[in-house]
Amino acid sequence: MLILLASAIAAFFALDLGQYATLDYDKQQQQNLQIYYTGHNFVVLAIYAALYITVVALSLPSSTALTLVGGALFGFWTGLIVVSFASTIGATLAFLMARFLIREWVQGKHGKYIEAMNKEFEEEGGFYLFAIRLVPLFPFFLVNIVMATLPIKTRTFYIVSQLGMLPTSAMYVYTGTELGKISSYADIASPSLWGAFVLLGVFPLMAEKTIKYLRKRRAL
Repeated sequence: MLILLASAIAAFFALDLGQYATLDYDKQQQQNLQIYYTGHNFVVLAIYAALYITVVALSLPSSTALTLVGGALFGFWTGLIVVSFASTIGATLAFLMARFLIREWVQGKHGKYIEAMNKEFEEEGGFYLFAIRLVPLFPFFLVNIVMATLPIKTRTFYIVSQLGMLPTSAMYVYTGTELGKISSYADIASPSLWGAFVLLGVFPLMAEKTIKYLRKRRAL
């Protein structure tokens, strides 16, 4: 399995498949993509979802760009739905692969050092994962891998990840819808685009305050 995983990642870079998962490529092909999407909605959505799931499952560095592309191509609501499910499915596949490949090694080698963490995650793993997903301070792929080594159920990982990633996904999809409207330098100064950038900057602070509030409520 490790060989297959390494081969898939190597093929992604060797074939330069990342070029198809960028906003620049989408902008260059926007009119053609929009026309094709209008006549083949399901096909385009299925290909996009499959690409997104693959990128996330293999921990490749294109998920943010793909989210922006989804917003630019599909619009907000359709983009959000497909991104939310594709990102969560991909994250869960990465979680399961990491659990299969390294969990026993990590627990066997470092189990006594992370015993307290294991106990915390057995009791409150869902809450900790939700907090981590809501405040995106850690690399997305790293969260999937680390969580795989801890005692959190796959079902809990999936449900909490989908809920916790939803606000961030919504903002990146919305930003993608605004970037997709840019056709000249003058459009960069539009209030809606700047509003999207402000949301991206302010959201981590809002999420952090939300987590602090929830912790206080849990302590009561």
